[in-house]
Amino acid sequence: MSKTALITGITGQDGAYLSEFLIKKGYTVHGIKRRASLFNTDRIDHLYQDPHLDNRNLILHYGDMTDSMNLTRIISEIQPDEIYNLAAQSHVKVSFDTPEYTANVDGLGTLRILEAVRLLGLTQKTRIYQASTSELYGLVQEVPQRETTPFYPRSPYAVAKMYAYWITVNYREAYNMFACNGILFNHESPLRGETFVTRKVTRALSRIALGIQKEVYMGNLSSRRDWGHAKDYIKAMYLILQQDAPDDYVIATGVTTTIRDFIAKAFAEIGVKLDFTGKGADETGVIAAVDAAIFSEKVGESYLAAFKQRIGEKVVKVDPQYFRPTEVELLIGDASKSRSRLGWEPKYDLDALIADMMASDIKTMKKEAYLKDGGYRILNYFE
Repeated sequence: MSKTALITGITGQDGAYLSEFLIKKGYTVHGIKRRASLFNTDRIDHLYQDPHLDNRNLILHYGDMTDSMNLTRIISEIQPDEIYNLAAQSHVKVSFDTPEYTANVDGLGTLRILEAVRLLGLTQKTRIYQASTSELYGLVQEVPQRETTPFYPRSPYAVAKMYAYWITVNYREAYNMFACNGILFNHESPLRGETFVTRKVTRALSRIALGIQKEVYMGNLSSRRDWGHAKDYIKAMYLILQQDAPDDYVIATGVTTTIRDFIAKAFAEIGVKLDFTGKGADETGVIAAVDAAIFSEKVGESYLAAFKQRIGEKVVKVDPQYFRPTEVELLIGDASKSRSRLGWEPKYDLDALIADMMASDIKTMKKEAYLKDGGYRILNYFE
């Protein structure tokens, strides 16, 4: 008999990759998505099946993490073997603007899932994965951060996630539930939301290379993060729920990089050398040189002449409005426990992640350039 999984946040980056991963393993996957006037299923459209078909392996339900009755009904109908709670208001900066909503969805939303499983008598059947975050460590108390490192959250998002972490532990211990936390450090991909820093960078740099955009404004360029690929991290989620006993795990690469260096690496991927000058809000990134062969291969020869004319221009600038009220300066994880107990090993390093994201965004932005120019660059689009 195939297993049944329920994924909250199925339309997000992790939900999309996890759905595809589980379906390939023979699971029937149910997903919860919020009702909206526009379709927001782009990331999982390739997995979609007509509701009139029999024996579907992907089934979507309307729901919301703020509606306990709705969540309880869905869980009751599905009787899932595994629940992956990936739904969240997950943008750290936005959580300062919407702290109450973030607490409701990210904190109490997790409680609603756990309590539904308990009330429905599914504690011995249903295994629960809670998506925790490296933002829990905030003002870091130890370098690198591991499962035993004390938490020091620095945003409403992180505080809400800390409640979710501990309520998961509490229900595991109080009701003998198979409930686990995956403390995932930053994980990115071509499916990452456009407002998250890595995707903001690769998308903007692609547009700059194609002549669609002049510059990009960033926040704190000195923040350091441990970045991995979401494709690697969703495999860890699965492995966590396949263990004999529930536990909590850090998932990370163990390598930290500044946002400044991430931008430089992304530009270098398409053959562009970037120099940074100035400090703080006055820091800028200037195009210093371009490797014609690499640029022509990765972006397109027809865009080279126009881009070379931009050497010496400032294309990266800092806008203080993107600074957080309380900044998290350094995150780097120690995934020794995950490697030894789960057998988890990431396949992507940072350079491979950036190459994947830049190639995807160059392709996407070429379509935009084609549409903007009314077909003028149609040959470039198909090259």
